[in-house]
Amino acid sequence: MTDDSTEDLQREVVPDSLRSGFAVLVGRPNVGKSSIINALCGSKVSIVSDKPQTTRHRVMGVATRLDAEPPWQLVFVDTPGLHKPVSALGERVNATALDSTADVDVRCLVLDATQPFGNGDRWVAERIGSIAIVVVNKIDRANPNQVLEMLSASSQLDAEAYVPVSARTGEGLDTLVDELTQRLSPGPLYFPSEAVSDTPEEQMVAELVREQLLAETSQELPYSIATRVTEWEWPRIRVEVIVERESQKGMVIGKGGQVLKRVGQQVRRQLPDGAYLELRVKVDKNWQRRPDRVERLGY
Repeated sequence: MTDDSTEDLQREVVPDSLRSGFAVLVGRPNVGKSSIINALCGSKVSIVSDKPQTTRHRVMGVATRLDAEPPWQLVFVDTPGLHKPVSALGERVNATALDSTADVDVRCLVLDATQPFGNGDRWVAERIGSIAIVVVNKIDRANPNQVLEMLSASSQLDAEAYVPVSARTGEGLDTLVDELTQRLSPGPLYFPSEAVSDTPEEQMVAELVREQLLAETSQELPYSIATRVTEWEWPRIRVEVIVERESQKGMVIGKGGQVLKRVGQQVRRQLPDGAYLELRVKVDKNWQRRPDRVERLGY
C-alpha cells in the first residue's frame, strides 16, 4: 500500500461493527474469476479475454460498504487459472494461484456452468483444500438443465454454499456477497473505502496492453506474449511487448503497424487524458520456458 493510501486509511472513520476479510477465487482457466471480481468491485481490476490463462499475477480487488448493516470490506484475491503446466511460466502461475489460497478467510471455487463438471475441476478442488463456496458462473449462457447438473455434480465437493451467478448480467452476485460477508469476522479496514485494487499503475497499464493484444492475435500467440513498462515519466509511458520468435513480432506489429496501432488506441482510451503511450516489440527466444526469464519478467 502506498504512503498516500496509508494516510487515507488512517483518516478513515471505521465503524466498530465493521466486518472485513479476504476471499480468494480459484478455478480452471477461463471460468470467469476476473469477470466476477470486476463486477463485484464495480471497476476493472483484472484484464479479461476469451483466451484461457489470461490472468498471470495475483490481483486484489476491494469492495467496501460502510453503509451496510453490518458494514463490511471484502478484499478479493484473483488468481491465475489452475492447469497442468507445460512450461516454466505455467508452473509459476500455478504456484501463484496455490500460494494465494493460504491465509484467507473464504475460499471460493469457480465453475463454468456451460461445461460439464469434470476431472479438471476435481483436480483444482483437491489442490485448494476446504471450500467455503462453490460459485457456478456463466448462468446467462447456460440452460437451466446445465446449471442444475453442475450444482448437482459439484455437491460432491461438500462446500458450505453453492451460488449460481452471472458476472456479465450481475444475476446472483448479491447472493454471493451475502454468503461472503456472513463468513467475515470483525476486523480492520485493510484499504481505504474508495480503493478498488492494489495493482500498481505501471502493472495495470502493461496488463491493458496485453489484454488488447489478446483480442487482436490468434489463439496460439497469446501464450507467447508478455508486457512490461520500461519507462514511466508522466505523461510518457513506454511499454515493451515481448514475444518468443521473429515471426511473432511481425504478427504483433501487423501489416504497416496496424495491429500495434489499434492496440495503442484502445489502451489510450482507458488512460487519463494527455497520456503518451509508446509500444515497442522485442524478441526473447522461448522466454516462457526459461525460469530465469519468467522470473525477470515479474511472474
